[in-house]
Amino acid sequence: MGVPAFFRWLSRKYPSIIVNCVEEKAKECNGVKVPIDTSKPNPNEVEFDNLYLDMNGIIHPCTHPEDKPAPKNEDEMMVAIFEYIDRIFNIDRRDCVDAKSDPSSPAPRAKMNQQRSRRFRASKEGMEAAEEKQKIRQEILAKGGFLPPEEVKERFDSNCITPGTEFMDNLAKCLRYYIADRLNSDPGWKNLTVILSDASAPGEGEHKIMDYIRRQRAQPNHDPNTHHCLCGADADLIMLGLATHEPNFTIIREEFKPNKPKPCALCNQMGHEVKDCQGLPREKQGKHDQFADTVPVSEQEFIFIRLCVLREYLERELTMASLPFTFDFERSVDDWVFMCFFVGNDFLPHLPSLEIREGAIDRLVNIYKNVVHKTGGYLTESGFVNLQRVQMIMLAVGEVEDSIFKKRKDDDDNFKRRQKEKRKRLKRDQPSFIPGGQFSPQALGNRSSPQAICNPRQAAFEMRMHERQNSTTSASPNTSLTPDSSPSLGGGIKRKPEDSDSEPEPEDNIRLWETGWKQRYYKNKFDVDASDEKFRRKVVQSYVEGLCWVLRYYYQGCASWNWYYPFHYAPFASDFEGIADMPSDFEKGSKPFKPLEQLMGVFPAASGNFLPPTWRKLMTDPESSIIDFYPEDFAIDLNGKKYAWQGVALLPFVDERRLRAALEKVYPDLTPEETRRNSLGGDVLFVGKHHPLCDFIVEQYKTKNTEAVDIPPELCHGIQGKLTLNDNAVLPDQVVQSPVPMLRDLTQNSAVSISFKDPQFAEDFVFKATVLPGAKKPAPVLKPGDWEKTNNDGRPWRPQLGFNRDRKPVHLDQSAFRTLGHTMPRDRGMPGMYPNAMPLGAYGSPYARPLMGSQQQIPKLLSNLRPQESWRGPTPLFQQTPQRTAGAAPLLAWNRVMQSPNQFQPAQYQGMGPMGYPQRPEDRMDRGRQV
Repeated sequence: MGVPAFFRWLSRKYPSIIVNCVEEKAKECNGVKVPIDTSKPNPNEVEFDNLYLDMNGIIHPCTHPEDKPAPKNEDEMMVAIFEYIDRIFNIDRRDCVDAKSDPSSPAPRAKMNQQRSRRFRASKEGMEAAEEKQKIRQEILAKGGFLPPEEVKERFDSNCITPGTEFMDNLAKCLRYYIADRLNSDPGWKNLTVILSDASAPGEGEHKIMDYIRRQRAQPNHDPNTHHCLCGADADLIMLGLATHEPNFTIIREEFKPNKPKPCALCNQMGHEVKDCQGLPREKQGKHDQFADTVPVSEQEFIFIRLCVLREYLERELTMASLPFTFDFERSVDDWVFMCFFVGNDFLPHLPSLEIREGAIDRLVNIYKNVVHKTGGYLTESGFVNLQRVQMIMLAVGEVEDSIFKKRKDDDDNFKRRQKEKRKRLKRDQPSFIPGGQFSPQALGNRSSPQAICNPRQAAFEMRMHERQNSTTSASPNTSLTPDSSPSLGGGIKRKPEDSDSEPEPEDNIRLWETGWKQRYYKNKFDVDASDEKFRRKVVQSYVEGLCWVLRYYYQGCASWNWYYPFHYAPFASDFEGIADMPSDFEKGSKPFKPLEQLMGVFPAASGNFLPPTWRKLMTDPESSIIDFYPEDFAIDLNGKKYAWQGVALLPFVDERRLRAALEKVYPDLTPEETRRNSLGGDVLFVGKHHPLCDFIVEQYKTKNTEAVDIPPELCHGIQGKLTLNDNAVLPDQVVQSPVPMLRDLTQNSAVSISFKDPQFAEDFVFKATVLPGAKKPAPVLKPGDWEKTNNDGRPWRPQLGFNRDRKPVHLDQSAFRTLGHTMPRDRGMPGMYPNAMPLGAYGSPYARPLMGSQQQIPKLLSNLRPQESWRGPTPLFQQTPQRTAGAAPLLAWNRVMQSPNQFQPAQYQGMGPMGYPQRPEDRMDRGRQV
């Protein structure tokens, strides 16, 4: 979702929601990769019931990764996607449950505006980057620089990851093959029910998943204690998970590691960007020079986001006493989700006074808690908004808007001042000369590969000459050099603009911190006077409609496929006056765009090669009736930001009537294959031969029953819906052809597929946003606020690490710490943004990561582990089955030393290593000499 920095803010404020994933790695034996047995218990000590894959978060990193070389062709991309799903399944490890995969499909019109902006930006930025790269290359070569020959390869256009393209159609075929292959060969899949909703089924991937959960929750056979696991990278998944009110909901996503090193796109060397490239030949760096400029490739780690822990945090924060009405935590969670919409989402721009980096959500929560006593109730109920109460909240925000803008300006000026002082300090403290090659500075303690010194006299001579040259040029700040290198007093050299400490700032015509900011805002952004009350009310009404539409979308499904916010900017909070009587109803019976129609609505002309020829011509022909929808260039309003990607793309909005009228003339030109790709599809259900539902489905095909039949819930883990025969079904004893040439055909297939449709409800049916009867509240994870008062036996609080609160803590004795001090590498540290999360491999499971590298020098270390008496709380739901409990003590138990009065305190040891381990005395002496 379009909420920049939302996940960063959430993980920093509520750190215990993050748990690092434990992943069992595949082993190799004699060069043969041994597959992982996914039928074994989950190494994370939790058993999930349902796994959902938002495929957008999988397709993009597999097709154009940032931390490793990109796949060479489409076939390699498909294999990368298969391997990614295998990794997720290996971490998740479901048993006899449902797995659902959802690529994004034709989206509501409100979402298409954002898709259009992203794709136009991507096309423009790609062309500008290519032109800039070519320009810098020519300049460097003209100056005699050295650059490797330019690689001739076709640029992958990520815009093809849009419903209706041949790429997405091929992906759907590949996913069908992949599912059938795993159901036939992987023992962990034998009892799975897999539902594939490809790009032809209308709706965004995450919202199709939420719609499935809502409809299954409304069935009488649904288990209220189902543990859901959703894989995706979008921030709105957190709010969507909260909106389900399921007590057990976990999100799995890649761990974000900022500032990953990237090589220069011109010279392929590390340490600089394209704009700073000078075309210098690469210096030899050390013994293994062939690895000097290779990008360090490491597998991306995953983390869990536990929404049940987030609900604990929110319950403490939102609980209010002395209310004039009964406090309902579930309703307050819905209000919290609603207030998050004001800081930005995929469908509406955020309010000018609310920036998440400035604590906007905290400010809204505080205002909400102060005003809710006057509102007489909650802001929302099951996805419907009480506008009269929302007006009171927004007007309270409007009262402090002026102070917010002034504080933002003061904070920005203070930040710039600190940055300027930092640059001056770094420039002053920078050494005049840093030797390179064999005399280049090395990090302290880096003695792993000592180098022999070659020709030290020549190196010393060059260093002296460089120092003498620097001392001559810096003799006087107002002294210039004559051609014979002697100083001249004729006058100083004028300072170049690029040498200035100040950075160019984008022009800000609004000046929100000065009086008259509202008049300037409406004049510059909307080209109307602020006194035009009718227009301002129109903008506010559209924004209010958007708030109601978004909340309905999150809790009930798409209220209208045609609605969208028709402005690029949002109104002020102080303008939300008199909104209580504004209508918030939407037209019924609207239909989504077809896939090729959506491509015409979101693609720039540069991506027209993914469209049929006559359709593509409408984008480029000057005589086209819709040529104005596809500008070759467009403005980007920074809107007070610093970088272009943060700005607003000022693109014309697509007129649906004009677009459909133009497409009517070219529809007859579609081929049968293009007509098939342009049609809307549905979900497909897959099961293997061991599944209880398999025989029932096979019988439907034998009898050729054309009528839709209900799924027997007792045969499908409580899942309900309608089944109909599929024309392109996967059937037992029929060959499943591989769409990827490098993969084999399935000649002995035993899986079967059939069309699936969710349970249907009346159009005015309301899904209740509440916890279902019979749901068990998960055991608390956070430390109780009254722990010191209620804990009579004086036991210290032991925080829960991971999912299992019954894990026995262990510790190391003094000899084990001394052993670690000798063998652990000094640069060992926990990577990533979440140092407070569960250490990798520290779970009490036989599937924790094996000892690697220098850790293999501790063969008998585990004999020093001594389990302590641990406090046992209520057994979690997923631990109630004895055969599913995880195994023995962890392999990497020293990662989680539990402190107690009787334990050895490593901090008392005189010399501590990078991870808190004691050092050898000689190591400490060496460090002292190096410093």
